[in-house]
Amino acid sequence: MGRHIERQIESLKEKILRVGTLVEEAISKSITAVINRDTALAQRVQASDEQIDRMEVEVEEECLKILALYQPVAADLRFVVAALKINNDLERMGDLAKNIAKRVSQLAGGEPIELPPEIRMMAMQAEEMVRQCLDAVVTADPILARRVREQDDAVDEARQKIRRRILKGIQERPENLENLLRINSISKHIERIADMATNVAEDVIYMVEGDIVRHRLGD
Repeated sequence: MGRHIERQIESLKEKILRVGTLVEEAISKSITAVINRDTALAQRVQASDEQIDRMEVEVEEECLKILALYQPVAADLRFVVAALKINNDLERMGDLAKNIAKRVSQLAGGEPIELPPEIRMMAMQAEEMVRQCLDAVVTADPILARRVREQDDAVDEARQKIRRRILKGIQERPENLENLLRINSISKHIERIADMATNVAEDVIYMVEGDIVRHRLGD
């Protein structure tokens, strides 16, 4: 029984990492598409979401099968429970990348408008958080997971700066309203990606230490 569940958990970990890799690529490509106004790349991001959705279902089914067949306890149980939550957060990140990509064709079709400088910084920070939270899953590293949590405030601050720029832009150039709102939406989606990366990091802490840190500040 022990060897069987070990093999199943290793297989589950590999599947989660495959989902994570696809999601990481989708996020990176969606941001690149926004910056370069690359509609072809944006369309590829949207098309890739179907594969992410399929794999998310496979991982969930694998988790449920392990719970039903092996009734894991202690660390194994924490891993499977965390895997279910991480899997869901990764799928939501994929949806956010798809939503960012959808805005590209809308922006490309309108009058050229400069992106707020904070967008690039915010996107780079969010992408780094995603990379680090996936590394924390692979290495079962709660220290790295806590570093991911600490970075979320910087993304939130950048989002607020963008929001203020957008409001000012609407007041000064109301004819750019639609595109400004699209840029605001993109920044909101990037912020949510960082939130999801933080969720994954918190799930890693639970998986390794059995400690639920979600909603606890300064941990």
